[in-house]
Amino acid sequence: MSDRIYLTKTGYNKLKDELQLLKTTVRKDVLEKIAEARSHGDLSENAEYEAAREEQSQLESKIVEIENKLSRAEILDLRQIRTDRVYILTTVRLKNLDAEGEEHVEYTLVSSEEADMDEGKISVRSPVGKGLIGKAVGDKVVITVPKGQLHYEILEIFVK
Repeated sequence: MSDRIYLTKTGYNKLKDELQLLKTTVRKDVLEKIAEARSHGDLSENAEYEAAREEQSQLESKIVEIENKLSRAEILDLRQIRTDRVYILTTVRLKNLDAEGEEHVEYTLVSSEEADMDEGKISVRSPVGKGLIGKAVGDKVVITVPKGQLHYEILEIFVK
């Protein structure tokens, strides 16, 4: 599991901040829940204690997962991203060839860790991301997704 994870500086800092929060505030809260549940006596039939221990287990797993991601992270410099083809961290403006009229869509390709559809950031591992990687302006692409096929023409590739 030594695959590199490509992140923006913002994405890397967001993960670091989440890790810090989990290790300090959240961990402390969970330990307090365990202590409170433990004070109620018999642990063998204490559902509150079991729930708190399960929460602690999930928290520690999440901490290890984030530490692993950070150890494998490579921060990409937006100034070095080429725009001759679609790559990670490029933004691509597409014409939806299935839509009536001139419907355009815009996506920024990012790592799975930074994907956020509300912000138009899609993972390079998603079906659409995989279908766009390596394509150039003017290319027409057919992308198979669970609901069928999408047909796009690449209008522009740039870095935000």
